[in-house]
Amino acid sequence: MKKTTFLLACVLALATLVGCGNNKDVSSAEGDNTIETLKVQFVPSRDPKEITTQTEPLKEILKKELSNEGFEVNNIDISVGTSFESTGEALAAGTVDVGFIPGSTYVLYDDGADVILTATRNALSTDNDDPKFWNENKPSKFIEDQTTYYRTLIIAGPSEKGQELSAKVNNGEKLTWEDLNSAKWSVMGSSSPAGYIYPYIWLQNNFDKGITDLATTVQSDSYASAAARLASGQVDIVVGYSDLRLDYEDQWKNEFGRNASIWDETNVIGVSDKIYNDTISVSKNSKIMNDDFKKALSNAFINIGNSEEGKEIIAIYNHNGYKEADSADYDSEREAQKLLKELKNN
Repeated sequence: MKKTTFLLACVLALATLVGCGNNKDVSSAEGDNTIETLKVQFVPSRDPKEITTQTEPLKEILKKELSNEGFEVNNIDISVGTSFESTGEALAAGTVDVGFIPGSTYVLYDDGADVILTATRNALSTDNDDPKFWNENKPSKFIEDQTTYYRTLIIAGPSEKGQELSAKVNNGEKLTWEDLNSAKWSVMGSSSPAGYIYPYIWLQNNFDKGITDLATTVQSDSYASAAARLASGQVDIVVGYSDLRLDYEDQWKNEFGRNASIWDETNVIGVSDKIYNDTISVSKNSKIMNDDFKKALSNAFINIGNSEEGKEIIAIYNHNGYKEADSADYDSEREAQKLLKELKNN
């Protein structure tokens, strides 16, 4: 009897130790999981201060939604990465649990990150692969239709060179490599889809050249600074997402000092292929991440995207909502990354 009691005590003790070891930083109490800190990071595709201010209410809303899913989160830490790459690296390292990142950044770091959701956006009234069509139908406006993709626009500004290129496109003439190479370009970091990758592919497909072949490029730390450079004439061309001019329509006059509207002073001179929308991705190396919590996060963000209060928060990225994603959704982005890698190595 004593031997049986002793063995039973050992089994129970072992079971307790195994259970504790599997929980990592998520503790169980009557079936409810408690998480001390959830770290969420955004990429700096807009002004970092603006992102920080607008996403502040996300903390309490996300806590509430996760509580409804059975997870109690004590603290939510929201930050903005210093670059697209830094957020991808933080996800891969497990120092950030959740990242709002473009598909291209996800593909670059998918060894350490899982995509759980993709964003939906309101479609634009203009959508065509002919730049002249965009110029004949401006200004672009958002419509009620939802879309899962967007495009990169190559936009010429009010400088003398920018107007020269615009006039050529609007007259139905084809641009040459010499035309583009004589202009000053603003680009984003090398993992930015709209600000680097797809413009690179557009140049390759049309001119058998890439961004690295251009004579003059300036890397901007945000689209706000890129738009300001275009307005001031520091650069002749910016590359960016298709609704960039809508975002900076007011600033064009009020902050950047232009007299005419952004629609009058800029024109599209190139249009990229379709780009799959942004992701919400989670770290594979996060200490608090497991299948149950990933499902809870997915449900929470979908609910947030469906609420009026939530829509106001995620509007910072022009997201309208979220739907469940699959890694295979980004196979076309993987092809883009593969092509870009090949081009860089040549």
